Amino acid sequence: MHPLTKGKATIIELTKTEASQIKLVYRYTSTHYCDLSIRHEPQRWAVEFVLKPFEKPVEKVSESRFFEDFVEEPRAFAALLDGEQVGWLETGHQKWNNRMRIWEILVKEGFRRQGIGALLMDHAVKMAREKDARALVLETQTCNAPAIDFYLKHGFELIGFDSTAYTNQDIDRKEVRLELGLRL
Repeated sequence: MHPLTKGKATIIELTKTEASQIKLVYRYTSTHYCDLSIRHEPQRWAVEFVLKPFEKPVEKVSESRFFEDFVEEPRAFAALLDGEQVGWLETGHQKWNNRMRIWEILVKEGFRRQGIGALLMDHAVKMAREKDARALVLETQTCNAPAIDFYLKHGFELIGFDSTAYTNQDIDRKEVRLELGLRL
């Protein structure tokens, strides 16, 4: 059990009908970002991420839903605390490369830093191991320093990036897609 939930939080699986009623609203504030520089030099590429402060804190908001068509073998879960859904997780097993992907992981504002995210992450690891997946992977952005810190604390490492995932100006916007992975 995680210390601040003191055994009160539980994970339940959501049906597709239940999950389709939930709109996930991601909202976070970040004071730092990972600045990406890519240099092509003779005989090598030099890629570097350097943690830098924003001039002023940046707030980001986005929305998502469960069971998107592109998710292979989707499963959705909710963290319940005193009967209230306070966190959500969606995983999908990618058969072609035998990796489990976290498509969604969110803790409701006001319930963060209480062990709910760790409980959801532990559940994702358990699901991946039950599928005998070789890795657990997820996506985040270079501007989401709080999420990056959380994933690193849970053993994830950088496994790749895409500097044009969202726009052709992702590097300038300080919002490069990061792929993080946990080898199982």
